[in-house]
Amino acid sequence: MATNYTGQITTPAAPNTGTPGNEYEQRYFSQTFANMGGYFQRVTGIIAALFGPRGGKYINNPYGAFQDGTNQTAANTTTAYPVTFDTTDFSNGVTLSNSSRLNVSQPGLYNLQFSIQFTNNTTQIHDVDIWFRKNGVDIDNSNSRFGVAARKGAGNPFHTIATLNFFASLSASDYVQIMWRTTDANVFIEQYAAGTSPTRPAIPSVIATMSFVSNLSTETA
Repeated sequence: MATNYTGQITTPAAPNTGTPGNEYEQRYFSQTFANMGGYFQRVTGIIAALFGPRGGKYINNPYGAFQDGTNQTAANTTTAYPVTFDTTDFSNGVTLSNSSRLNVSQPGLYNLQFSIQFTNNTTQIHDVDIWFRKNGVDIDNSNSRFGVAARKGAGNPFHTIATLNFFASLSASDYVQIMWRTTDANVFIEQYAAGTSPTRPAIPSVIATMSFVSNLSTETA
C-alpha cells in the first residue's frame, strides 16, 4: 500500500541572513529581520502542530499491519514453526518478506502485537508456546505458554485466541518472526470464512501489528 506523505511536517530551511557590510544599512537589516521572522513563524507552527490540541497529527512513524487467511499446522511437536502471513493491510517502513519476516527500515524500539486463533480438536488439554526471533535468533525470555482446552464434543472443537504485545530493539534492516510449537499436532492455527445469520466478517488465523515506539536511547546506565 502506497504511503501518502502529503501534509507531513518538514524541517524549515535555515533563514538566509546574508553578509552584513562594514556600515549600517537599513535595507540589509530589514531583509534579515523579515527572513528571521518567517523562519520562526514556521518553527512556531511546527511546535503548535506537535503539542497543540491535535498534537502528533503530522508525525510520520513506521508501522505495519498484517494478517493470514489460511490454516497453519504443525507436522510434529519437536519443531519450531514461524507464524506466516498472506496479507499486508498497512505498511509504512515495516514490511513483510518470506511470509513470516517483519522487516524494519528505521532503527528504534518497536511494539509487536499479535492475536492467533487456535483450535483444539482433541479430548485432551494441550499447550502452545509462542516466542519471538530477531534475525533468525531466539530473543531471550520472550516465550509465553498458552493452554488450549479440550474439544467440547465430537465435531465441536475448542477455540481460543492467544494475544500478546512485545517490545523489541531493532536496527535498520532487522526482522522479527513470531514462532510457535504445540504439544499435540491436532492443535493448529485456524481461519474461518465469513458467517451468516447474522452476517459477520471472516476470522483471520493471525493478525499482527508492529509500530514504532521510540528511537534507540544512546544513554548508558
